[in-house]
Amino acid sequence: MGMIAPPPGPTLDPHIAGLPDDDAPARRYPVEQWHPPHCGHSAMRIDAAGCWYHEGREILRPALVSLFARLLRREADGRYVLVTPAEMLDIDVEDAPLVAVEMASEGSGETRELRFRIGATGMWIVADAAHPIIIEAGAHGPRPYVALDAGLRARIDRPVYYALAELAIEEERDPPGLWSGGIVHSLDGPVLEGAP
Repeated sequence: MGMIAPPPGPTLDPHIAGLPDDDAPARRYPVEQWHPPHCGHSAMRIDAAGCWYHEGREILRPALVSLFARLLRREADGRYVLVTPAEMLDIDVEDAPLVAVEMASEGSGETRELRFRIGATGMWIVADAAHPIIIEAGAHGPRPYVALDAGLRARIDRPVYYALAELAIEEERDPPGLWSGGIVHSLDGPVLEGAP
């Protein structure tokens, strides 16, 4: 008996109206240069773990998440939007929209360069004055981030943060911090209100 092929599932059409053809999937789009009309809400959200949802269902296709992640921008009023040359749609974000899932350290001391790979896009970012490491207080301890372009930031995944802390311990800076991109990035988390 011959095998019966399953019915075809929905296909990913990477062409979005007004979006230039993309032959480099890890390339940033120039979203800061696009100022299309606001068209409402995308019915999408990104949870605190960095998972993407549309109409309550998780988006499981990495290529689709990568495409949307490269279309993100944060507006001056704090709203997150998905933007193309043709339209702009709001998107709900619980914490940071992206997650830094890997780190590479090259050099040491003042010549060190820390690079972070952003999971959804696959792009690497160097921590420097334009992309600082930021530590904020959280209910369960410090929340580390790295600033990105377009007003965005990525939460630094816990194992990556521990690797940063190990490097800082080896260097014995007081307060703890690491050089990267010509500046020192503090790893000294803020004090929670009411803490001694």
